[in-house]
Amino acid sequence: MKRDYPYLIIGGGMAGDAAVRGIRMIDPDRPIGLVGQETDPPYNRPPLSKGLWKGAPLSRIWRNTHALGVDLHLGRKIIHLDPVQKRAVDDQGDEYTYGRLLLATGGDPIRLGSEHERILYYRALADYQHLRSLIDQGMQRFAVIGGGFIGSEMAAALTTLGKEVVLIFPEKGIGERALPAEISQYLNQVFRERGVRVLNGHLVRSLQPDESGVTVLTDLGEELRVEAVVAGLGIRPNTALAESAGLSTNNGIVVDLAMRTSHPDIFAAGDVVNFFSPVLNQQMRVEHEENANTTGMIAGQGMAGQPGQYDTLPSVYSKLFEISYDAVGDLDPRLEIRYDWEEPFQKGKVYYTREGRVRGVLLWNISRGLDEARQQIIESSRLL
Repeated sequence: MKRDYPYLIIGGGMAGDAAVRGIRMIDPDRPIGLVGQETDPPYNRPPLSKGLWKGAPLSRIWRNTHALGVDLHLGRKIIHLDPVQKRAVDDQGDEYTYGRLLLATGGDPIRLGSEHERILYYRALADYQHLRSLIDQGMQRFAVIGGGFIGSEMAAALTTLGKEVVLIFPEKGIGERALPAEISQYLNQVFRERGVRVLNGHLVRSLQPDESGVTVLTDLGEELRVEAVVAGLGIRPNTALAESAGLSTNNGIVVDLAMRTSHPDIFAAGDVVNFFSPVLNQQMRVEHEENANTTGMIAGQGMAGQPGQYDTLPSVYSKLFEISYDAVGDLDPRLEIRYDWEEPFQKGKVYYTREGRVRGVLLWNISRGLDEARQQIIESSRLL
């Protein structure tokens, strides 16, 4: 079957949905096609490791993309893209032609090579539902691999549910790639106090699944027997289509401030884009909700003929037990760190600075102030 769309979106995540909304702000009528690999329509991804484990209803995650007058082609993967003929083909043999195209292809979870129903490379709604089913079967002992956002949030969620959890990661502290060393080490202490066995400085050497569980072996000789494994090891940007189409890629799909790729009629958005930040004067690729929504919106508006500019700073947030934090800007813990605690490790602001200029701000157990922090970074950048 052949379908023709003025606007074609490849990717059914948050960025794809945001692009639909950006198009509809300018062009309320012309057809939009969206092709997504997941069988579920677009949904909010953060609740999969946050709110759904605290009792939030599943119904709240849906973005109701269908109400925007878009044709959803789900459970399909685009396997061929011809930017000259403006033509894409999916894995079921259907063909799509387009006027303008968005690549919101996201990323693929990093895997350890072992595949089994008791090993989850946690990213999608199907992973959440599968993990829920394992818990409903009465499973009690879990290994969580990865000390970043997904790993730490899932370890906290499972522990709060009363599960036995061992958290394994190669860094010295939880969240070490974004958080200052002192805070990262503090999180190790918090997790241990809550009953998590924290194996920092350990690499997983092998996973050996069978019908009753998984044996986890680490490079330091630990042998652990658990009932299931949840791996949150980050993603690799899915650039295969972009590369096959001859687009510029470098740790993602390279775009300008309007989210336009090296081809004038192809845009990109979400986790997969590598963009330039005028404020920080550096290339960035960000894997968080606000970035997906903002880049998707800008891309959609550009596809509809009114290009904008991504000249803001994306933020991130997390919640771990009683701790919540928001952050914005360049969260490189190798920068100079300045603390402004109201109470050490309980509440305060943390500044990431270079040569006295603020590059990033971390709000630790502070519910407001993100806009002010963003403005501090912008004003500091003007001193360059």
